[in-house]
Amino acid sequence: MKARVTIELKPGVLDPQGKAIHHALEVLGFSGVKDARVGKLVTLELDEDDPERARSQVEDMAKKLLANTVIENYRIEIAD
Repeated sequence: MKARVTIELKPGVLDPQGKAIHHALEVLGFSGVKDARVGKLVTLELDEDDPERARSQVEDMAKKLLANTVIENYRIEIAD
């Protein structure tokens, strides 16, 4: 079973990398971009057949290691 964990900074948390990307896009002529935020994507291959158990395991992983829950939100997707 596969899991994808998308991790993004919470609203209001400064994102210097996102600001640099936004500025570079403007310099390149992409003026329609209002904001840019940078996140992480973690893909996991799990030795688990039950989607609920897989989600529970990945939730625990996200809270303990993958995301800094003080400043980041995360979203989990489970697929076969």
